Amino acid sequence: MNKPLRRIAIFCGLLVLALLVRTNWLQYVKAEELTSHSKNKRVTIERYAAERGNIIVGGKPITGSIDTKDTFYKYKRTYIDGPMWAPVTGYASQAYDANQIEKIEDGILTGNDDRLFFDRTMSMFTGEKRKGGDVITTLNPAAQKAAFEGLGDNKGAVAAIDPRTGRILALASTPSYDPSAFAGYSAKDEKAWLALEKDKDKPKLNRALREIYPPGSIFKVVTAAAALEHGKVTDINAQTDTPEPYMLPNTRTPMKNQHGGCENASLNKALEVSCNSVFAKLGDDVGKKDMLDTAQKFGFNAEQFVPVRAVASVYDKDMDESSNALSSIGQYNTATTPLQMAMVTAAIANDGKLMKPYMIDQLRAPNLDVIERHEPEEMSRPLSQKNAQLVQQMMENVVENGTGGNAKLDIDGVKVGGKTGTAQHGEKNSKRPYAWFISYAKTDSGSPVAVAVVVEDSSGTARDDISGGGLAAPIAKSVMKAVLETKK
Repeated sequence: MNKPLRRIAIFCGLLVLALLVRTNWLQYVKAEELTSHSKNKRVTIERYAAERGNIIVGGKPITGSIDTKDTFYKYKRTYIDGPMWAPVTGYASQAYDANQIEKIEDGILTGNDDRLFFDRTMSMFTGEKRKGGDVITTLNPAAQKAAFEGLGDNKGAVAAIDPRTGRILALASTPSYDPSAFAGYSAKDEKAWLALEKDKDKPKLNRALREIYPPGSIFKVVTAAAALEHGKVTDINAQTDTPEPYMLPNTRTPMKNQHGGCENASLNKALEVSCNSVFAKLGDDVGKKDMLDTAQKFGFNAEQFVPVRAVASVYDKDMDESSNALSSIGQYNTATTPLQMAMVTAAIANDGKLMKPYMIDQLRAPNLDVIERHEPEEMSRPLSQKNAQLVQQMMENVVENGTGGNAKLDIDGVKVGGKTGTAQHGEKNSKRPYAWFISYAKTDSGSPVAVAVVVEDSSGTARDDISGGGLAAPIAKSVMKAVLETKK
């Protein structure tokens, strides 16, 4: 072979080698990335090529699929009572992807999960129409309805948990949206999506999991737990050494109380009338380190995955003594999600044991075989059984004799514990306060439900009339009642 031909041969060989390397790189190294790439339309086409499995609540589907006769996207997602269930399901859209359970369990719902390989293979031989698997949730339909309807036109959220297992029973957020409105990819779907994106009230925001609020006085149950756990209080009915006025540490700033009778008030009385001075002093007595330790055992400063991600609630790790005292009454920069406060309440109601919250009970194949089942899991022990029962006594006193009377249930054998909160916020507390209420219902066989309610904004309610007991407690009551009636 002469020299020019040899060069051409070597060059052609290098081109073939480069082509082989590039092909193998794309097919093996980059395959997964390209398969899941947002610009790969085949992923979306495959997602909607067959009927999507359903999300199940109380034994009934709250989702569905309809045949669109479309060339590319054969099936479109539908929702039953979409706005009520949107904080649970999320959305699945041909144009705008998916989120929450629809996204997290997409493999099961489309039938593409590796665990459904046998079902896919069998359908090829039997000729049966391919279908996705189902996601069975822990949600209680009656509790969810009570939460959603209780919030009504108000801006706010509700989270309810079974303290004994961690099962999420209700997860409501208002204002909400209908995922069906943009499940397709038409001009109408685009218009609905853009309207939601521009809405200043953020209806797509899951306020139960993704919004953090100043907790105000409901945080005092955490401070009470810390004071008992760290030995600063041993008798909840004994007088505390709390002056009136109480000056914040290292300042000349007095801690104001909304009610009288707070000087040297017992822990029990202080929770009943919500004495800021007693709990601010207790937070200082416990100290930042131990307050932080207790808050984090309840779940603060950590994201929660239920499996939808909930943002981390905040108890500041780096603050001075006066800020710690303010944080101990839910002020300064302490901030929390409704889910987090439902977790706090659940741990207290469950005699000090915090169970990890979750809202998916089972994953089920199209042939109804269970392919995964969630087992309850203990998360932490924020306080002892003895101290948890002391906090229960105080919270039940709040409902019987204090500001939580609107949550009382007239059901034989049921005790209700609760705590109200009205959280000021904005520069110089200029914005309308948030109304909070946390509560649990307890029977002889334990507590089947713990609830946290926040009303972020109540249209038509005068600022001076905003209170946790007035706005949030009735919602918590209706949720607890719904759960108890389901248990009958």
